[in-house]
Amino acid sequence: MEKNLRARIRDGDPEAFGELFDACARSVYNHAYRLTGDWSTAEDMVSLTFLEAWRLRERIDPEGGSLRPWLLGIATNTVRNARRAARRHAAAVNRLPRQEGVRDFADDVASRIDDAGLLASVTTALKALRRPEREVLALCVWSGLDYAAAAEALGVPVGTVRSRLSRARKKLAAAADKAVQKTAEENREPARRRAQMSDGRTPAARPIQEGNR
Repeated sequence: MEKNLRARIRDGDPEAFGELFDACARSVYNHAYRLTGDWSTAEDMVSLTFLEAWRLRERIDPEGGSLRPWLLGIATNTVRNARRAARRHAAAVNRLPRQEGVRDFADDVASRIDDAGLLASVTTALKALRRPEREVLALCVWSGLDYAAAAEALGVPVGTVRSRLSRARKKLAAAADKAVQKTAEENREPARRRAQMSDGRTPAARPIQEGNR
């Protein structure tokens, strides 16, 4: 009987792994971007994710469904590790004596990888989320995984996925309401504090503002 894709990948079949890459690379790429906020960094994360997947191929259960949740879980861990490595590198470089006229690239590297959640359209809202909440949001909302698949990807119970997603949605709703209110206030026509008459004189009677009485 012909082996399924899982079994072939587990046995180290390069062609089967190529099929997996073709089927899931775009999904991994989009997920990595949502976690990093940078397309270039996301490309690096895709390469690292599939290298790690190949290294861990023997852990795959020969029986089961799509390997997409497994790959997205690896991608999530890869981004976490890259972020920690960038922070350690930046900290180490910052401890070194600075030389005049030499640009420090450590901050650039750290900021590229640590920009998780800074997507242009929802920057303010996503900044209110903790990392585990962003990860669940990326998996369940953007990548379309159900609770069970997201739990498999993150290695946590289904109940944890539910609670994190619920908190993320509440925070996003609150941040969105705040942003709408702020926009409305900014667009409101400012009150004229001192109305000028046509001849340049200020009227003798003016509204009394609270706090000045």
